[in-house]
Amino acid sequence: MSDVRRIATHRSSRRSGAPLRSLASAGVSELWQLSALELADRIRRGETSSREVLHALLDRVEAVNGDLNAIVAILGDEAEKAADSADQAVADGVPLGPLHGVPITVKENIDVAGWPTTHGVPAFAEAVVPVDAPVVERMRAAGAIPFARTNMPDFGLRVHTDSTLRGLTRNPWRPDVTAGGSSGGEASSLASGMSPLGLGNDLGGSLRNPAHCCGITSIKPTTGVVPHASFLPPEDPLIMFQLMAVEGVLARRVADVRAGLQVLAGAHPRDPLSLPVNLRTSEPGARFRIAVCTEPPGGTTDAGVAAAVRRAADALADAGHDVDEAMPPTYERAIELWVQMLLPDVRFMRPLLEDVMGADSKAFLDFAAIEYPPIDISTWALLFAERHGVMRDWSAFFDTWDALLTPTWTQPPFAHGADIGSLDEARNTLSLMRPVLPANLLGLPAAVVPAGLAAGLPVGAQLTGPRFADLVMLDVAQTVEDQLGILTPIDPVTG
Repeated sequence: MSDVRRIATHRSSRRSGAPLRSLASAGVSELWQLSALELADRIRRGETSSREVLHALLDRVEAVNGDLNAIVAILGDEAEKAADSADQAVADGVPLGPLHGVPITVKENIDVAGWPTTHGVPAFAEAVVPVDAPVVERMRAAGAIPFARTNMPDFGLRVHTDSTLRGLTRNPWRPDVTAGGSSGGEASSLASGMSPLGLGNDLGGSLRNPAHCCGITSIKPTTGVVPHASFLPPEDPLIMFQLMAVEGVLARRVADVRAGLQVLAGAHPRDPLSLPVNLRTSEPGARFRIAVCTEPPGGTTDAGVAAAVRRAADALADAGHDVDEAMPPTYERAIELWVQMLLPDVRFMRPLLEDVMGADSKAFLDFAAIEYPPIDISTWALLFAERHGVMRDWSAFFDTWDALLTPTWTQPPFAHGADIGSLDEARNTLSLMRPVLPANLLGLPAAVVPAGLAAGLPVGAQLTGPRFADLVMLDVAQTVEDQLGILTPIDPVTG
């Protein structure tokens, strides 16, 4: 099984779309159903082997990826050799990392040595890189084994995963709605049990959007906490990408996201903006102060989405935390600034992307450009000053509150292509994703955890906090997960 063409030949007959709780509760979970930390523990104890886990995941890919097109390349022999080495290390009794022997997936815009970093476009289909990205390097050092690459939209510049190179990724909950983007291949893989843990990135919700759509969990780290570097040019990103883009982890369980983040965090010599931080966590039994906004301003919110976020708020209150309605005074302005400040970078890049991006991806950028006309350098400079003022407002807000609980998207996942059908649809897309944007603009951590279903589709509750409170946000998310349970893995719904 050396490439994705073989795994795509099988079409699954499963149609349930139901969480596989019964097997897990009976203690007979198949390996592909287990979390990353559960797998690491079983491998460490000798209850299973890394090779057995890898083969279980490859069998799962064979069974369901044909319905989803989430995994687009298998690292084949390389992963097999790494699994055998991991098993030998267990047998030899050498010290093991926290994710020892656990196979993971990696989005196609993150460098994996010896494999192309395609960015989802044909022009980069053979862009093989010689070294790992820092996040892949650190995952390997923790014992994890990259075994597959996952789909993404062209250059990650869309919140719907449809690649000119790889095609459309489907949501395992319903094949006619988006898996989100740009890390949609990762989320679909995780939700359907093809991977226990994945690597993605986030400029405008790209870790959190697909977590909402597919019913999994993730965190956008504080800017600078997780290093980023790529071998491919341009090695030096434009200014708003420096300020807002981050690397991160997706998984089905909050504990796995926490473990992954702790592996990735810290300064790296290839990223001059990465920080030597020691992330703080909460004291055992801490009582959190949670501000809630179930219907964020600036647009409408689906009633089912709002109700799911309210369930998360109630779960936190039932667990003994202080929960009340509140929001930063500059919430809407933070959303507007994200668009106004990012678009000059995108406009600069647009001619360079003209010949390598697909028509659909360019359409989304073009609609955004129509909505927000060009600005001059003086206006852009004033926007930076205003951003600082908004940062002060949010900093003061988080002096009173530990976390802000909101929807991730204000609507359920949309139908494939509904983000580019017209200018109005593009506006609707920017509106529904508005809750994810302040965290990127301001460099804040924001975790997403499933809060239930609306119209049969997952709803992610988002927890945004002050800078470097990444682990605290995961502590709060863990409380929600403990109270409300998990939604995945599921068998994909087909047809």
